Amino acid sequence: MREYSGLLTDLYELTMAAGYLQTRFDARATFELFVRHLPPHRNYLVAAGLEPALEFLEKVRFTLDEIDYLRRHPTFRNIRDDFFDYLRDFRFTGDAWAMPEGTLAFAGEPLLRVTAPIIEGQIMETYLLATLSFQTMIASKAARVVTAAEGRHVVEFGARRAHGPEAGLSAARASSIGGAVGTSNVLAGQKFDMATYGTQAHSWVMAHEDEKEAFAHFLDAFPEHAVLLLDTYDVRSAVKKIIEMGRKPAGVRIDSGDLAEDSRWIRKTLDRAGWNHVSVFASGDIDEYKITALLKKGARIDAFGVGTALATPGDAPHLNLVYKLVEVERAGKIQGAAKLSAAKVTYPGRKQVFRFSDASGNWAGDRIVLEDEPAHDGLPLLVPVMKDGRRLIPKAPVSEARDRCLAGLARLPQKYKQITRPARYPVNVSHRLEDMLEKVRRRVTGKLSKTRR
Repeated sequence: MREYSGLLTDLYELTMAAGYLQTRFDARATFELFVRHLPPHRNYLVAAGLEPALEFLEKVRFTLDEIDYLRRHPTFRNIRDDFFDYLRDFRFTGDAWAMPEGTLAFAGEPLLRVTAPIIEGQIMETYLLATLSFQTMIASKAARVVTAAEGRHVVEFGARRAHGPEAGLSAARASSIGGAVGTSNVLAGQKFDMATYGTQAHSWVMAHEDEKEAFAHFLDAFPEHAVLLLDTYDVRSAVKKIIEMGRKPAGVRIDSGDLAEDSRWIRKTLDRAGWNHVSVFASGDIDEYKITALLKKGARIDAFGVGTALATPGDAPHLNLVYKLVEVERAGKIQGAAKLSAAKVTYPGRKQVFRFSDASGNWAGDRIVLEDEPAHDGLPLLVPVMKDGRRLIPKAPVSEARDRCLAGLARLPQKYKQITRPARYPVNVSHRLEDMLEKVRRRVTGKLSKTRR
């Protein structure tokens, strides 16, 4: 699969593109990407996926082989050669505004706004949705796990549980944006300049004649970084053997059993031996709920390895992310566009989001407005990231997005980020946006909404 292929889209994006060209529908359009409703187990999102999205917008192309494939496709049998010539020279030439990665976001707020010739904007839809949806979903889960850990390190361990190697790379990157200190995925470490972490598997211990030999050989190979796995046979017996050897490891890991009780015993035993700086690392189907429960039980765990819950979060496995047309410009005339169907109404017009803080500097609420509305001391969240198909912001390290996320979480009051039964963060829509929606409704249907009658 070619990474920047124009075929990384749904067929109907290309049929619409061909239809626009064939019927000479010449327009410049604005699309916005946002989440309609937060999943049941989420009270906020962490924006992620912008960097790969911008890279795709800059590099997307159609090869001759790909164009020939479309020529042979029965759907395009009656389409003129103009369309295929257009694809041969295809480039994205539009503009984009976005929330920087790591920004906290809420329902209805645009994560990304794209303004471009309508064909270009249409073809980009599928890739943008897939990329921002997946990484935002993972980053948001990671932020919850990191919040539950209360300052203890969280390492992403999900490569082997992800839905394919590419998903594993994206999950590692997004988890770091959400606050994880690093990943077990070595390629992700190289590609995204992330810290990588590893211990040892049960197979290492089982391959040796006994645990002492296994531990000794690992310490021989990694005298400064060895983290020894305790629960292949018996946790307490393993700890005693390590102490008897008199060779202090960097840490120990437990992956099963009663993690709270065992970690308390391990910490007490290590401290008694004078090994106060040997860390206790825990893994094994861990998520924010299990971390919360462990800490309530007094677990003495210094760091958590979280795999399945980050790579494939079961409590919120997808986001209701949409990419909707909000404005069309034809022959110099600009009109707002909105979806009016029941339960799926969207607001027209190019938007900005302002975030407001209270006297203590904590986040107090957001307002979604038209892009030219005054800030009234609010912080604008959408910034220009691309102009005429060229990015305006440099490629930033993942650590920068992670810092932004952690700084945002620090300003979000506890009642909004608690793991269970959080309060709903206030987000409102400006009167001008409401008025514009009614204008579109009258233009399209000739009727006012029931609330305006």
